[in-house]
Amino acid sequence: MSTYTLRQLEYFVAVADAGSISGAASALHVTPTAVASAMTDLERVLRTQLMVRRKAHGITLTPTGAYLRERARTLVHSADELELAAASGGSELAGPLVLGCYATIAPTAIPPVMEWITATHPKVDLTVITGSQGELPQQLLDGSLDLAIGYDIALPPGLESVLLYRTPAYVLLPDGHPLTAHQVVPLEALARESQILLDLPPAAEHTLLLFERAGITPRITQRTYDFELTRSLVARGFGFAILIQRPAIDNTYEGLPVAVREITPANPSSGVRMMWPRGVQLSDRASAVVAFATEHAHDLDPRTRRRRLGLG
Repeated sequence: MSTYTLRQLEYFVAVADAGSISGAASALHVTPTAVASAMTDLERVLRTQLMVRRKAHGITLTPTGAYLRERARTLVHSADELELAAASGGSELAGPLVLGCYATIAPTAIPPVMEWITATHPKVDLTVITGSQGELPQQLLDGSLDLAIGYDIALPPGLESVLLYRTPAYVLLPDGHPLTAHQVVPLEALARESQILLDLPPAAEHTLLLFERAGITPRITQRTYDFELTRSLVARGFGFAILIQRPAIDNTYEGLPVAVREITPANPSSGVRMMWPRGVQLSDRASAVVAFATEHAHDLDPRTRRRRLGLG
């Protein structure tokens, strides 16, 4: 029978994450003496040194401590999940869930998920964090997020995912632009037009790659870092934009109309995926959200929702 306690493991994970005993004590809302004593007892029980303590310089994990950190984190997480499940007798979902989402996808993907959780699992404490394509995968890998919704572009290794829907790139034009006479606009027809580049990853890289593959150098006259600002500038006639995410309504925040057209040559469509760290056992809450998002992806996809609403 193991003689270490879950409390000791919890304190150890907090120390490893904070890099100091005082930092862990602050996060745990206990005294540094209590944390230091727990670490001494844990090392005594395990008969090994887990960290090197340097006064005023925090702690450094030993190789054994680094190995134990992830194992301890898993045990503490499993114990928390067991406590939550036992409290409800396994009959309902309860507890925290942190969901990340790429900023431009969030306005259409998050509300249906939040509505479903609120209606069917009111004891789930959902926190939504929006971020960039570069931030979200890293937050998954460092344990800050349980799940994330984002594009399957330039993803780092170490993630599992399910495909929710695909998003072919399109050209956004001012209403009444001559090219709106075409249902499909050739990229070469845009070569001399002013382009507004949404200069955010992965949008910028994806757009520039489309033109590069077609052997075209676009005439970029404006760069923006905001999706809705890009759409507003297009509506005002400052140029066209190549975008991936598509709102359900073809109007800007100002209420001005914009025109959406497919582009050719056809481009490989990007995918919107729900992601989580590989090798991590999902909580019952996270598993339920993955199942819901997969089954109801049509409610998350603005193009499908547009048809369901009878808008196009």
